[in-house]
Amino acid sequence: MNRSKEIIRTSVIGIVVNVLLASFKAFVGLLANSVAIVLDAVNNLSDALSSVITIIGTKLSLRPADNKHPFGYGRVEYFSAIIIAVIVLTTGITSLVESVKKIFNPTAPDYTTATLIVIIVAILTKLVLGWFVRKKGKQLDSDALVASGSDALFDAVITLATLVSAGVMLIWGFSLDGYLGALISLVIIKAGVEMLSSPINQLLGSQAPQDLVRQIKSDINGMDGVQGVYDIILHGYGPNLSIGSLHIGVPDTMTARQIHGLTHKIAEQMLGRYGIIMTVGVYSVATGDDAYSELQKQVTQTLTRQEHVVQVHGFYYDPETRTASLDVLPDRSVTDDDAFVRQLTEQLKLAVPDVETSIFIDHNYSD
Repeated sequence: MNRSKEIIRTSVIGIVVNVLLASFKAFVGLLANSVAIVLDAVNNLSDALSSVITIIGTKLSLRPADNKHPFGYGRVEYFSAIIIAVIVLTTGITSLVESVKKIFNPTAPDYTTATLIVIIVAILTKLVLGWFVRKKGKQLDSDALVASGSDALFDAVITLATLVSAGVMLIWGFSLDGYLGALISLVIIKAGVEMLSSPINQLLGSQAPQDLVRQIKSDINGMDGVQGVYDIILHGYGPNLSIGSLHIGVPDTMTARQIHGLTHKIAEQMLGRYGIIMTVGVYSVATGDDAYSELQKQVTQTLTRQEHVVQVHGFYYDPETRTASLDVLPDRSVTDDDAFVRQLTEQLKLAVPDVETSIFIDHNYSD
């Protein structure tokens, strides 16, 4: 079963469980002639909304690419997760307001046997459902499912806290309801903010996962002819598609046909293995014993010895104009690129006074 079908299947389970729980509550409420329990049953139907939103978002994300959205609709999943996270936040804020009211105006609990049965069943059901949906969400890398499962777990925790505080009130005569509710509400609000951060960061353009970047570098560096992988940039368009670019170093003895074959192989592997539409650029690396190779070595060694330089690559020399260009990747402590370029250029003038150099500062978008 593919990822999207599994997300929908999990969400359907969430809807079914909430509907069954609502039916049970309504049945008990009618038997016990309790309006409160019947209203709580209606609330359970609204809890199924998170699962409905997840299904709608997943369905929309599967729409094929068109002229307006050439990379598809995969990012719709992020909006689904945002909506559910807002629901969780709203729950936490509402709960906090009600809890603060109970701190100043505590009320004695009034539970019947029917009410206690409903509460216990609801807690157990929501705990199991929340654990299952959240686990599936992590397995499928679905922020919407994770948020939906967390929503169910928080419902169970709030209900359990109410039950515990009621027991304390009945036994010791002290009301914990407001204090316990406020504490849990703050935890829910914090979790809601964290749930929001993940999909929002994805929409804004977050850094690629480090494990993925390391694996990409390892795969490509293992190919014949590759002498380094640089400048990896990835843009996510949903969990199943990314657009990216990178540069590889290749020996200057390779023919255009050989380079074409190598870059095609890389692009094919990136799409098939990782779902990345990858554009591959090429840097020529001097491999002989001539003056060009010696100049490349001298410039590279001079710059790598400088403080704050992480990497030097992309060296190119034009013998007619006696100009050289190259890319330098500094560490994150460098904030003034122009000043850093001037500093490095001065060092190169001392090392290779007869060559005019152009240094381009790279920025680390993946590591």
